[in-house]
Order: sequence, then structure tokens, then C-alpha cells
Amino acid sequence: MEILLIRHGESEADILNVHEGRADFSLTDLGRQQVSLMAKKVKLEFPPDFIWASTLQRASETGELLSETVNCPVEYEEQLMEFNNGVQAGLSFEEAKKYPKPQYLHERYREGESHIEFRMRIESIFSEIISVNNYNRIAIVAHGGVINCILRSFFGMGISKDYYFKLGDTSISFLELVERNKIVHFINNISHLDPLKQLR
Repeated sequence: MEILLIRHGESEADILNVHEGRADFSLTDLGRQQVSLMAKKVKLEFPPDFIWASTLQRASETGELLSETVNCPVEYEEQLMEFNNGVQAGLSFEEAKKYPKPQYLHERYREGESHIEFRMRIESIFSEIISVNNYNRIAIVAHGGVINCILRSFFGMGISKDYYFKLGDTSISFLELVERNKIVHFINNISHLDPLKQLR
């Protein structure tokens, strides 16, 4: 089974310079351009048979546009939502400073979840997606934090956050499961965004 991990495009939160997480912002015009380029690359090189996408707007819009481009079904899954940062969601970086940052993996922002709970949530839904999958190639369209959790799980990393995978807007990571073997084709491919660089 081949697995594409795709991060959403630029969202309004990136322009407003606020904490995102569970704050539900839509894609920007640039974000939609990024998604269009990503979808064309995916359709040409490794079109999925089925797409799973987070229900938050920035990811669900990305999943919908990808689905329309490659002409395959998409299912929206709440458990693929980004880390629940509670009261921090939607606040400016300055405003958020009034709330103490969790010091330990088991601590939460008020009304949010801990990093342990987040990792376990993503491990659980990733396991479920794999176990019910009947397709040769699937795509999971989600968020940087979610994809980091999936990659840490795939590599068998511990619960700590010692390693962080930097993922650009609409980045594509390509994994494969062949019986008991785990294959990493690539991580954080954003070559499809090159045409946008030329326009600057």
C-alpha cells in the first residue's frame, strides 16, 4: 500500500499571524494556487485511489480540490484535525503569551489536548485507515502536526518530540508498506511550487 501525506495550502491564519491549531481558517488565494499545482503533480505522477482529509477548512478545501483534479472519492475525518491547542487557537502570538505553555507532554492548554493525547489520536486513526484500506494508493490530506505524528509513528519513534519534520505548504510525502517493510520514497516534496517562486 502506498500512502501520500499531503499538507494543506497556505491559510488565512498565515497572513494574520495567529495561532492556528483548531482555529478554522480557509485557504488564501495563494493557498488555492499551491493546491492546484500540487494536485496537477499528484494526478500526473502518483494519483491516489482514495483520499482521507481533515474536516478543518484549510485541509478539507485542499482535499476537495485534489479529489476533483484526480477524480477520486474523498472522505472527511474529524480525527485528522490538527492539534487541539484550546484557548490558544486563533489568538495572536502576543495575546497567546498570557497563557502558560505546557511544560510536559501530558499537560494541556486550557480546553485543549496534551501532546500524548494528540499522538495517540493520530496513531489510532492512522491504524484504522490502514486496516480498512482496500486501495493500492491513498492520500491523507491534513496538517503539519498530524503528518509529523504519522511520520513519527511510521519510523517507530517514541512519544517525545525530539524530532520535527519541517513541512511546507502542500508538501507531499510518499510512504509505502510492503508486507512488514516500511519504505520512505520522499518527505516534504514541494517542487511543484517552483512556478510560484518565478512569479515573485
